[in-house]
Amino acid sequence: MVSILNKPSSLIHEICIEKVERWKLFKFSESLQQRMENLLEKKKADRLMAEEAAELDAIGELDRIFTHINAMMAAQDVNQRS
Repeated sequence: MVSILNKPSSLIHEICIEKVERWKLFKFSESLQQRMENLLEKKKADRLMAEEAAELDAIGELDRIFTHINAMMAAQDVNQRS
């Protein structure tokens, strides 16, 4: 059964911090990463239901937030090393 997500904060248990080279980055758990990929495939095939579209929107919002935070942390690290 697929749960309906209304807010990105409902995914807080799916957040991981992973060391990549010298940085610690916010990432999705393997299960959330796989779910996002499955939803994207369904969207490409035009088989996404309304509930799944809402779930994909929430995951996408969290992905944009993580990308921004990770970029800020990497830039700060570069600036500190200069």
